[in-house]
Amino acid sequence: MNKGKYYITTAIAYTSGTPHIGNSYEIVLADSIARFKRKDGYDVYFQTGTDEHGQKIELKAQEIGVTPKAYVDKVAGEIRRICDSLDTSYDKFIRTTDDFHEKQVQKIFKKFYDQGDIYKGAYEGLYCTPCESFWTESQLVDGKCPDCGREVKPAKEEAYFFKMSKYADRLIEHINTHPEFIQPVSRKNEMMNNFLLPGLQDLCVSRTSFTWGIPVDFDSKHVVYVWLDALTNYISGIGYDADGESTEQYKKLWPADLHLIGKDIIRFHTIYWPIFLMALGEPLPKQIFGHPWLLQNDGKMSKSKGNTIYADDLIDFFGVDAVRYFVLHEMPFENDGMITWELMVERMNSDLANVLGNLVNRTISMSNKYFGGKVVNTKVGVDAGTEDVDADLFHVLADTYSRVNKKMDELRVADAITEIFALFKRSNKYIDETMPWALAKDETKKDRLAAVLYNLSNAIMVGASLLEPFMPETAKRIAAQMNAPFPDFSVLEECAAKGDTAMASALYPSGNQVTETPKILFARQDLAEVMEKVDKMFAERRAAAGVTEDDAKTSNQGTDGAAGADEKPVDLEAKAEITYDDFDKCQFQVGLVLSCEEVPKSKKLLKFEIQIGSAKRQILSGIKQYYKPEELVGKRVMVLTNLQPREIAGMMSEGMILSAADEDGNLAVMTPERFMPTGAEIC
Repeated sequence: MNKGKYYITTAIAYTSGTPHIGNSYEIVLADSIARFKRKDGYDVYFQTGTDEHGQKIELKAQEIGVTPKAYVDKVAGEIRRICDSLDTSYDKFIRTTDDFHEKQVQKIFKKFYDQGDIYKGAYEGLYCTPCESFWTESQLVDGKCPDCGREVKPAKEEAYFFKMSKYADRLIEHINTHPEFIQPVSRKNEMMNNFLLPGLQDLCVSRTSFTWGIPVDFDSKHVVYVWLDALTNYISGIGYDADGESTEQYKKLWPADLHLIGKDIIRFHTIYWPIFLMALGEPLPKQIFGHPWLLQNDGKMSKSKGNTIYADDLIDFFGVDAVRYFVLHEMPFENDGMITWELMVERMNSDLANVLGNLVNRTISMSNKYFGGKVVNTKVGVDAGTEDVDADLFHVLADTYSRVNKKMDELRVADAITEIFALFKRSNKYIDETMPWALAKDETKKDRLAAVLYNLSNAIMVGASLLEPFMPETAKRIAAQMNAPFPDFSVLEECAAKGDTAMASALYPSGNQVTETPKILFARQDLAEVMEKVDKMFAERRAAAGVTEDDAKTSNQGTDGAAGADEKPVDLEAKAEITYDDFDKCQFQVGLVLSCEEVPKSKKLLKFEIQIGSAKRQILSGIKQYYKPEELVGKRVMVLTNLQPREIAGMMSEGMILSAADEDGNLAVMTPERFMPTGAEIC
């Protein structure tokens, strides 16, 4: 079945340095969507690549004494290697230094100029070199770049400008009439309220203060501004030609079905890029999704903190598919996700080794032990209708595809994976319900035992087929051990559409022989051993970078314990004394903030999901005026855990986060002075 074309792109990676796992997350996310769509019958084209021009790269190359081209060749090669190491299935890897791209950018620039969209002027404003962005004084946040928080410098130079306001009304109308165009909705609201509705300024589209860029061919002093250059990769890479000679591939694939980008560059993709396309007379992409960030413990990863995690690090520790599972499963739809070594180990042990790995290993081992590896569908206990547990398993089997597909259509990838693992968990429960080891003791129940093991094998292969887009190598290893092909998505779709549990329950080939020697899919990890290796790795990395342990601690904590000269001690009115027995009733533990979001219509409340030991809790806290939600994700906080649950603003709160307040009412969440595992007792 061919459901039509599906063109998906990532933002092209900027070649200023090696990307960390937070950067690499995007290519894995896009790959999972592309793989799923391929299996679901779409003709997929998946493009990624590198953004290789700009002042920042020119300066980096000068610092190490190489040409900009030599510099980007090396970094682009490293970025592509990382994409490949994460088992991504892109169809094209474009570089903005490719000849065909540079020629089209020059043609596009000239076309804009000839039709009056571009004019020459002079720019005087504030410039952020890392972001390659100009800002006005009013756009700064605390005097710094609103995108990255770094310093900006005054800049003045001759430049060409694009008349953004000419197309602004058309773009506003498009956004209003196409609610799916910018997702999540919060990103759309941000663009409308902060940029479009207040009025767009004309955009600087050329530079003269550096030379590493695509030359403006009719004015040699100028190079094309990096964002006009970079954004056009989405059409140049598939054969667009500004002179009207676009390829058949371009005519087939454009408009893009999905631009997948980080939330920090949403403005460039949802304002500048659509306007450029309008000026070219080309259709707009169908959807632009600004995904959240993947954060490390106490915020974004930083070389100065010595805590940067690279894809290679995680692959060395856990393997490719475990890394893919983690970054896909732990990223919320809209809020920032969080990565910690502790959580990686927990997911490895609980989800991958226990839920999935144990299910596959037990099923194959029992098939070998009781039937010499032969799996036969005797249907005993099914036709007779005596086993409700079968009916329930078959219902889950028949419906899983539709639930997963719905989540993928909404780009809720983490939720889609959760649905697949719900099938695996149901299968594990089925083992507990049917107790194959007990059936094996009764010769009269041999056919029932065969049916149970068949049902498990069938469920595993349905789950493995759905899992393949997210964990391709693991799915193939499961199929190899089960010695069977994946059930086709078209069959799973038919089962779901018809509610056909009979078909869904008989997809595994009856009489098939499983492997004699099942291999462990995922080995359990010892947290202490992992952390010892991690500490050693980061210590070596900090030493190589000249970062001391004290520097790292200061950077991570942001404060010290010394009293300042202007410190104002706080004296409180004493409360009634309590006994040791009274205090012993309170249970305080370290909690890890997994997610945090504002409570709608509340001026004070934030809603937290906090991991405490192996459990998760929802806690509401009235600290909204002191923190942005993203500032708290990944923090370890002190929690009163045995406080009686209470309904607040229509939601249950299951504990209390401890904070300190000075006499002026300023508040700070209490965190451990050094690393403590989630669930550790505070005493």
